[in-house]
Amino acid sequence: MHGRVRRYGTSNKIFLNVKNILKSSVTTLCLFLVSHLWAHNGSINGQVIENASGLALPGAVVRIEPGGQYVATNALGFFSFVNVAAGGYTLTVNYVGYETKTVSNVNVRDSETTTIRIDLDFAPVNLQDVEIKTRVSDPFQNISAVDMRTRPITNSQDILRLVPGLFIAQHAGGGKAEQIFLRGFDIDHGTDINLTVDGMPVNMVSHAHGQGYSDLHFVIPEIIGSVEFKKGPYYADAGNFATAGLARFKTADALPNSFIKTEVGQFATARFVGAFDLLGRNAARRNQHAYVASEVFYSDGYFDSPQNFHRLNLFGKYNTQFDNGQQVAFSASAFQSKWDASGQIPVRAVENGLIGYFGAIDDNEGGITSRYNLNFEHLKSLKNNSLIKNQIFYTDYAFELYSNFTFFLEEPDKGDEIRQKERRRIFGYNGALQKEGSLSGKRLVSEIGLFFRNDDVSDNELSRTFQRSFTQYPIALGNVNETNTGAFVSATWEILPNLSLDAGGRFDLFQFQYENKLDSVYAPQRANASLASPKLNLYYDLSKRVRLYINSGYGFHSNDARVVVPQAGRQILPRALGVDVGAVFKPLPSMLFNLAGWHLDLEQEFVYVGDAGIVEPGGKTARYGVDLSARIQWLRHFFIDADVTYSHARATDEPEGNQFIPLAPRWTGTGGLAWDKGKGVFGSLRFRYLGDRPANEDNSLVAKGYFLLDAVGGWRRGGCELGFSVQNLMNTRWKEAQFETESRLRDEMEPVAEIHFTPGTPFFARGYVQFSF
Repeated sequence: MHGRVRRYGTSNKIFLNVKNILKSSVTTLCLFLVSHLWAHNGSINGQVIENASGLALPGAVVRIEPGGQYVATNALGFFSFVNVAAGGYTLTVNYVGYETKTVSNVNVRDSETTTIRIDLDFAPVNLQDVEIKTRVSDPFQNISAVDMRTRPITNSQDILRLVPGLFIAQHAGGGKAEQIFLRGFDIDHGTDINLTVDGMPVNMVSHAHGQGYSDLHFVIPEIIGSVEFKKGPYYADAGNFATAGLARFKTADALPNSFIKTEVGQFATARFVGAFDLLGRNAARRNQHAYVASEVFYSDGYFDSPQNFHRLNLFGKYNTQFDNGQQVAFSASAFQSKWDASGQIPVRAVENGLIGYFGAIDDNEGGITSRYNLNFEHLKSLKNNSLIKNQIFYTDYAFELYSNFTFFLEEPDKGDEIRQKERRRIFGYNGALQKEGSLSGKRLVSEIGLFFRNDDVSDNELSRTFQRSFTQYPIALGNVNETNTGAFVSATWEILPNLSLDAGGRFDLFQFQYENKLDSVYAPQRANASLASPKLNLYYDLSKRVRLYINSGYGFHSNDARVVVPQAGRQILPRALGVDVGAVFKPLPSMLFNLAGWHLDLEQEFVYVGDAGIVEPGGKTARYGVDLSARIQWLRHFFIDADVTYSHARATDEPEGNQFIPLAPRWTGTGGLAWDKGKGVFGSLRFRYLGDRPANEDNSLVAKGYFLLDAVGGWRRGGCELGFSVQNLMNTRWKEAQFETESRLRDEMEPVAEIHFTPGTPFFARGYVQFSF
């Protein structure tokens, strides 16, 4: 489960000044959020549109000359330049994956607003189009369609691997949410990374299996429009779980074409995907788009005992933009999955020949889960590129998981199988006002937001079972009701043309209720907790090719309601304080690098262990490290990329020699070569490296690392695409998930504590054919 969290005492000196600066700077700057000063010259208002579909392009970078000022389009594709002197100007628009477009002879008159619409056509990715400019864009915070197309991806969870330094591990038959590792954290299934899809939360609070449990399998990879990721607790609009970082998935607003895709592979693997445009091109010209998509998946897996893994996804989305600057989007989705699993196996059982490398001690593990979502979003553009956003969402979720980690340690006759089960309903709201103006004649972009989320969980259960069908006895059973409300504010002030300050903060209020159904007396217990999280970031353009930045801020992750109530609200919102110091630079037009050093402290907390139904204290931790990312484009269609990270993680309140944080990654590396012209032959060869890690607190057990090669290739012409992917090209024998576990086999007299593991994928080839129309 979730690793313990502690902090170095010496780091208090490092962060004392940071803490004071955060509080004073945020307070000072936010006083100006409602008092923007407007200039009296002319202005330019515009919108950037995708030519093929008529959809707005948020995040496009627009430059005005003369003046050299940059802005980015908002969520509706709008941009504005205010306080512009009368005269003629030239606008240049850059957006990765689209043509670079220059619009000349844009005339501005005093006290008047010039409006313009700019249409962009698709074009091959070109690193020369990437602009390095303060806070307008960050090329290392977005995962492109090219990235997704040149990786072996079988589900949306795999897309997380594209985040530099992030690794995942599956250890329960494919249907369970993957274990996540990032920046010296064993994030378990989501305790320290904030995940959303179209603004809806993926992380589950007070989940039956573990806090922050995040299952992304309800998203069809082919309909993902974009993925934004950020590292650290530095962003005011990201709250719970955003300590190591965040990832925001956004589904496509429209399909470029309808398509059907059939995929088959080893181990009885088959996958079928279909996506269909419902309204056609005439409706698209009127800014109306609607489509449906479905996915059916089956695999026996590579284990000795078949997984019988079934997954079904259905998704539909309607999107329209009105002439008065409003956009409405509605989506609905349904997801079901069931599977069997071989679980984690002890090293001694394999070495003694009791089972094979892909065998099982108890192959009765497995589970079933489902998720149904409704999502409504409304955006309205205001004057001067301001924007109002409102969102309402609802989720109906069910989960049932059977596991056996210790075999016959607790129950020598019938075994230690457990069931974790729950039924959950989530209702939430997100709202924000984004406004552009000026402060002391300098551009100021601000945002104020409100949010609400309620999780109503019934029959949150942990029971001892036998062969899934018989309940031996309950360990924990109860109902959870948890609400998170609050507000955030942020402002980006361009102090100088090459210097910007980004300050903000958020306030979170939590209300917890837990009803213990194993207690003979009906007495729901309640507790409240709240905290404020200031942020302060600084960006400086040393030149057109070098950007320096310092990010700092507080973040947090909440704890399980079953911890909160016994603790009466104490030490259940552990705060994280982080700092990043880095640079983004382009030594050549087709080379892009990012180098960052970081430090993160996390306070003491109490942790609910969902696999045992107990509460354990977790001490302070400190982590620091270095991230290096490189992107190189050669011969226009040939790409080279590499990401290398180092992390040092320690518990600070433990005696010397007992300070290691189990499973915390130290060295990681990913990278590869890719060729993609948009048509004809495409392909990639990639590597994944995860170094050795401590498996327990004194490092007496080591989780062995691995080095793997993956390959993707294919051919694309017109509406036809043929392709293949291979995971573990060299057929390396490796351990995907590893834990120190004390267990006892049936014939053993005494328990043994050692490495238990889930074997990694052997050579696994798949082929597919796709037709677009």
